[in-house]
Amino acid sequence: MPKTYTRRNTNRIPQHNYSTPAQYFITICTENRQQLFGTIKNDQMILNAVGNMIDLWWQKIFEKYGHALIDEYAIMPNHIHGIINIVGAGSSRPDNNKIIGRDDPAPTIGNIIAYFKYQTTKQINESQNTPGKKIWQRNYHDHIIRNDRSLDAIREYIANNPVNWEQDIDNLINL
Repeated sequence: MPKTYTRRNTNRIPQHNYSTPAQYFITICTENRQQLFGTIKNDQMILNAVGNMIDLWWQKIFEKYGHALIDEYAIMPNHIHGIINIVGAGSSRPDNNKIIGRDDPAPTIGNIIAYFKYQTTKQINESQNTPGKKIWQRNYHDHIIRNDRSLDAIREYIANNPVNWEQDIDNLINL
């Protein structure tokens, strides 16, 4: 019997080019909300080995994609929140003042998240000898940050995420 596919709903804005310069608030959850990255103790996230690896790959995003700058982020037991800033061609990178070439196409948020999910899944499965195991949910949540007030509120939300873990909707005890 042929395999049938259901069309997924998307929260993407159809008219928006997700490679244009903008700041995006991203949330990526683990498959079935598995708590793979560590634990919350005394309102602090304590990363385990897998969580530390997730942290390294998140920081490597800007190495792979010159147009993507990483802002505030938090790795939680079963998800990651982060702000990714896609800058335009010809922009300078504040970390090393490198000028990004005009012929260097900007990635889309989808490209960036797919790369991150692929690399982390591959490394987790290799380190735990679990080939083919799903680590991440199929999709991710994104929100286009439209102004400085919203950016500040999102940064505060991310910074306070470990403190609010007991009430977090992604915490398995709240599902």
